[in-house]
Amino acid sequence: MSVSDEAVRVGTEADQTDEPGWEVDPDDDWALAVVATVGRQLRLRREAAGMRVNDFAVAAGYGADLVYKIETGKRIPRPEYLDKADEVLDACGLIAAMQEDVKKVRYPKKVRDLAQLEARAVELQLYDPLSIHGLLQTPEHARAQFRMRRPAYSEEQIEQGVAARAARRSIFDRDPAPELSFILEEWTLRRPLGGRAVLREQLEHLLVAGQLRNVELQVMPTEREEHASVSGAIEVLKFEDGSAVGRTPGIANGRPVSDPRQLRILELRHGIIRAQALTPRESAAFIEHLLGET
Repeated sequence: MSVSDEAVRVGTEADQTDEPGWEVDPDDDWALAVVATVGRQLRLRREAAGMRVNDFAVAAGYGADLVYKIETGKRIPRPEYLDKADEVLDACGLIAAMQEDVKKVRYPKKVRDLAQLEARAVELQLYDPLSIHGLLQTPEHARAQFRMRRPAYSEEQIEQGVAARAARRSIFDRDPAPELSFILEEWTLRRPLGGRAVLREQLEHLLVAGQLRNVELQVMPTEREEHASVSGAIEVLKFEDGSAVGRTPGIANGRPVSDPRQLRILELRHGIIRAQALTPRESAAFIEHLLGET
């Protein structure tokens, strides 16, 4: 292989491997500090091993530009990057162990804040009029939904969003499990975002989720003439100490609220919608019927 051919090959590989890693939110001070610390440790270990950036990039299979960005705290390294760096630098697991630190900041601050609240909640009352709730979405359905966003998301933003939603689903594995009440609009179960195969997988997933003892899943039929929350989504999270936090577009511009009077309004709306929707048993039968039509 000629020198020019080798340069083309390396350049092409760099283009292909420069994707892993995520941008750091410039307004997220904690994430900036964590990523900067991880990047500095990576640089010090690389230098201690006597490797230049280009040498490390070739050995690890990543682009030199990505290595620079990660070491200077401009990009969040993905787990596979840290695993490879640990192997190349013979760090005996010390670099791979940094995944625990990075995992805490790999998603946007608002997603982390929401996940922390969900992790503490003992009861969640959830209604989304526009889509299947994120906690119930399959990865492919979430990916299809992110692809619909306009202005269009980059592939990196899409994958980051999908990973963030997947991470939040750990709520289903908690012990003791929280009580989860979902109300879904019929039309969100009929729209084949991503194609019929994606919709079928999503409907099958809903049937499985609905069988969990701590989950109540109800469908609001489109033909209903009465609807208590045409004003938008509802989220009410209750905690073990008796406190709660809620959110809806019509109150406080969608910001989280904990005022008892405002929470009472949200719980009232959610309770009425539950009464207007199909029962959990009827909803499961309805989803099975939709699955048969898909």
